[in-house]
Amino acid sequence: MARFPEARRRVVVVGAGLGGTATAVRLLRFAREPLEVVLVERRPEHRSAGVAYHREGNPWHHVFNIQAGRMALFREDVDDFVTWANTEADRADWPPEWSDAVFTESGPAPRRIYADYLAERLAGAAREASPGVTLGEVDGEVVDLDVEAGGARATIEGAAGRTTVRADHVVIATGLEERELPFATEVADHPAFLRHPYSGRAVERILAQPPDSTVVVIGTLLSAYDVAALLLRRGHTGRIRMISRSGLTLRTYPEDHRHRVLPLSAPRLGGKTYEGRDNLVRLIREEWERAGAALARRHPDVPAAVVSERIAKAWEPHLPPVLARVPTDDLRALLDRYSSLLATLRVSAVAYTTEVVHAAMTPGGQVDLITGRVDRITPTGSGTLALAVDPVGVVEADLVIANFGREPDYARVSSPLWRNLLRKGIATPHARTGRGIEVDASGALLGPDGAPSGPISAVGGPREGDEIIRHGRLGAFAFNLAAIKNHSVGVAAAVLRRIEFCYDEHDGTTTPADSPDPDVRAAFTRAVALEVRRMAARTRRDHETWASRSDTGITALRRHVPLPDQVLRHAVNVAATTRLNDLSVTPRDLRARLGLDEPAGSAP
Repeated sequence: MARFPEARRRVVVVGAGLGGTATAVRLLRFAREPLEVVLVERRPEHRSAGVAYHREGNPWHHVFNIQAGRMALFREDVDDFVTWANTEADRADWPPEWSDAVFTESGPAPRRIYADYLAERLAGAAREASPGVTLGEVDGEVVDLDVEAGGARATIEGAAGRTTVRADHVVIATGLEERELPFATEVADHPAFLRHPYSGRAVERILAQPPDSTVVVIGTLLSAYDVAALLLRRGHTGRIRMISRSGLTLRTYPEDHRHRVLPLSAPRLGGKTYEGRDNLVRLIREEWERAGAALARRHPDVPAAVVSERIAKAWEPHLPPVLARVPTDDLRALLDRYSSLLATLRVSAVAYTTEVVHAAMTPGGQVDLITGRVDRITPTGSGTLALAVDPVGVVEADLVIANFGREPDYARVSSPLWRNLLRKGIATPHARTGRGIEVDASGALLGPDGAPSGPISAVGGPREGDEIIRHGRLGAFAFNLAAIKNHSVGVAAAVLRRIEFCYDEHDGTTTPADSPDPDVRAAFTRAVALEVRRMAARTRRDHETWASRSDTGITALRRHVPLPDQVLRHAVNVAATTRLNDLSVTPRDLRARLGLDEPAGSAP
C-alpha cells in the first residue's frame, strides 16, 4: 500500500461506550505520529457511558456489581478510578448519600459517575496526545462499512442525513446486541411492560409505580437485582416476583474482597478423546469439587462466596484445549444450557445491591423467586399483564420488567451495521460457539475464508466466542470490563503497528526474545520494558521522555541484531503489548511486575 507521510491517517471507532472510549484513549496515548481518532456514537446520551453507565438509566442506587477498585480504565493503574472518585470528581450535584463518601478498593460506587470518569480520561488523553494526534466526536449511527484499497469507508446516518468517512482502520465497539423476546410480542408497546430497564423512561416508570403494586422482573441476575433493589429502597410494599429458568441468584462479595489469582492444579478433564457431553459434565463436577477441596486446604482464608470465582479464573488457561475436543453442536448446547450458571460462577455482586434484595427473599418477605420459563405475556382487561410461566401457571402483574436479553448469535442481530457486514462477508458468525463473530488474535474481523476481511477490528461483546475458545473466559467474563480493557490495548497497538510508519513487520518466525545469545535477550527485555513505560505514560511530557528512552532501547538492541529499526520496533511493541495484557496476574500485581511505580531514574 502506498503511504504518504504528509497525509494524516484516520481511525474511526464505532460506538462511544466503554469499549469505544477505552480504545480511543489507548489510540490517543499510544500514537507516535499524526492521527485523527473519530469516535462515532448513535445515541449522544450514551457517549462515554453506553447502556451500562449512562445517567438517565442509572439512578444513584445503581452501583457497580464489582468493587470500585476493579473499575479503573487502565489495567496497569488499578487505583485510577478510586483516586479519581476521591480527588477529581465534581460532586456538586451528588446526593447526600454519596457526596461525602470516601471510596475504597473493596467498596461500592454508583454507576452513573462512571460516565464522568470515562469522559475526563478521554479528554485527558486527547489533551496530552502527541502533536498532530487529535480526537473527533461525531453523533450518528454507522450503518455500513465498505473495504477499499488501503482502508475502509464508513457510512454514517445522523441528524443531517447520510455521509461517508474514509478511514485507514475501523474499530467496532457496538457493545451487546439486543435479543428479540417472542413471548412478549403482544405487549411490546403496552404501558405495563418495560423492555429496557436501563433507559430513562424505564427508571421514571419504576419510580412512579404505586408502592402496593405487584411487579414481575424477568431474570434473576444483576439487572433484576438492580430493579428489585431500586423498588425496595424507595419503599415499595407490594410483591416483587423474580422469574428465571435457572432460579440462580447472585452471591455477595465479602466486605474486604480483593481480586486474586491463585495457582491451582489443571483440571483433569479427560484425555485426547471426547466421550460425550454427560461424561464431560461429570468430569467437570468432579474436578470442581477436587479444586474446591484443594483450595480450602491451601487457602483457608478464601471466603466461600468467592471460591467459584477463584477456581474459574485458575482454570481459564487450561480450558482452550479441552474445548477444542468438544464437537461444535455439543459445545453450543453446553454453553446454552449452563449460561446462567457460568454467569454466576465467575462474578458476584457487592453487598450494597444484594443485601436489600436477599433480606426481602426470606420467608414472608416481599420478593418471590420463581423458577420457570415465561412462555407468553398477554394483556388483561383490567390493565395488568398475565404471564404464562411453565410449569408454575399464570402470574399476574401490574408492571413487568424484562432484563436486557442480549443476543449472542450475530446471525440474528437486528443492527443494520452487523447485518450488512455479515451479508458482505466482512464479518462471520463465530462457528464454534455461535456467539459473536470470528476474529484473529489481535481482534481483526475474519471473512468466511478465515482471512482478515479488511482493516476492521472489534472490541468487547462481538468477541465473546473468540474469548471462550482462545482464552477459556466463560460467562460475562467473555465480554466484561476486564476483557474490554485488554481488547482496547491489543487493538489500539495492532492498529497503530499497521498504519504508523515506524513499524515494519519482519517476515521471519523468530524474534530477539528467541535468541540463544543472553546479551540479545537482555537488550530485548530492556527495550520492551522501556516500551511498556511509553505505552503507559499519561502526560505528553512523560510520553516524550519514555518515547526517547524507547528509541534508545531500540538503538541498543540493533547493535546486537542486524535488523532495521522498524522491524525491531514492531517486535518490541508486540512484546510490550503482551506484557500489558498479562492475564496470569491481578492488575495490582501487574503494575508491580511492570515496574510502573519505580522512579524514572531507576527504570531498566
